[in-house]
Amino acid sequence: MPASLQNLSLDHETFVRALATTENLLIIQDLDGVCMGLVNDPLTRRISTDYVSATRAFGTHFYVLTNGEHIGRRGINRIVEQAFGMDAANLQKQNSYLPGLAAGGVQWQIRSGEFSHPGVSEAELAFLKAVPEKMETCLRAFFKQTSPAPLLPDLDRYIAATVLDNIASPTVNLNSVYPLFADDNDVFVALQKRLRSLLQDLLSQAAQQGMEDSFFIHYAPNLGRDTEGQEIVWFGQSGESGTTDFQFMLRGAIKEAGVLALLNHYYFQRTGSYPLGKDFNARQAPHDMTALVDLVKANFDPAMMPMIVGVGDTVTAQVQGDQVKRGGSDRNFLQLIQNLNDVFDSGNLTVYVDSSGGELKNRKPLQLADENGVRSVVRGPGDDADPLRLSVVFPGGYEQYCQVFARAAGDRLSQKPL
Repeated sequence: MPASLQNLSLDHETFVRALATTENLLIIQDLDGVCMGLVNDPLTRRISTDYVSATRAFGTHFYVLTNGEHIGRRGINRIVEQAFGMDAANLQKQNSYLPGLAAGGVQWQIRSGEFSHPGVSEAELAFLKAVPEKMETCLRAFFKQTSPAPLLPDLDRYIAATVLDNIASPTVNLNSVYPLFADDNDVFVALQKRLRSLLQDLLSQAAQQGMEDSFFIHYAPNLGRDTEGQEIVWFGQSGESGTTDFQFMLRGAIKEAGVLALLNHYYFQRTGSYPLGKDFNARQAPHDMTALVDLVKANFDPAMMPMIVGVGDTVTAQVQGDQVKRGGSDRNFLQLIQNLNDVFDSGNLTVYVDSSGGELKNRKPLQLADENGVRSVVRGPGDDADPLRLSVVFPGGYEQYCQVFARAAGDRLSQKPL
């Protein structure tokens, strides 16, 4: 069976060969949980210099696609600078930054660190700049009224770790405070509901300023979308935090739209022309999965379609009564890559990295079993009827993935791809 049609495969050798020998290759990869461990405090994230160096072996065949950001004190660029022990000027000379799309698809960066926000207005950026302060005010009020006593003496430190002052995607990240509420789930759920209310109020404020179509709310992890296309909060349960990231984002900043922007750019590098036009950006893409596939079918030369390898770690499926709520911030971009393979038969791979070994308490581990001396995965992150097929999985988390990725990079450098 072709690797693209397999599900929950542990055949990493075939994966290495595909990355090392496929000339027409496009890797689209998430960051947190994939090449870095998930941690309660985002400011403590670390990345391996070996991994960053390995990405260079793929040249223009590798791009990141993340809901985090490249820039700012919480961006991946700062983490890369810390890893190499270099300032921005030296890393820019070495082209050592990670290329691709951040903030869900609206923050573009090349390896030299030059960045832009395609399709984003100055008015929108100005509105976003004021959001972190409103998030902080909301949290301070809630914590002073209801939070456990251990939090209050260190309130400033917790606020600093919780409010992410991202330029294009201001976020409240509850990972660092969740352990304080582990024994009082009702209060934690009340906090989740308060934050949801805050972000909905921000949407109303933007509409009053003439930006009713500028923003949306992203919850991570989530329980998919409702009938109106709005993401559903996963409220905490005993032993599980549920949604921890509450992000106020630019409309159109969804990863599946980012896939089209990256594919458009990749075709230009290969052919010298942009199938969707030079100025196409993620905000111009449709949100419907069928419409996204139809747009590719209508504009992209099938003969030039690359093998697309999508790599993520956030895929969820929660049973609620007689319904299954499917979500996760990586689900839709992986699903699009799978759907494109159904049309173009280009050998696309959807890769899942098990990030349950990190500090976060909202990931379910892959279940493994040995039968006749052969190890296999008996349970993935989805449900039995899940339409998303995960071609290759990494139960060992980001360390295992990075090790395999580095081996593929070395093999690619040592031989000319087919």
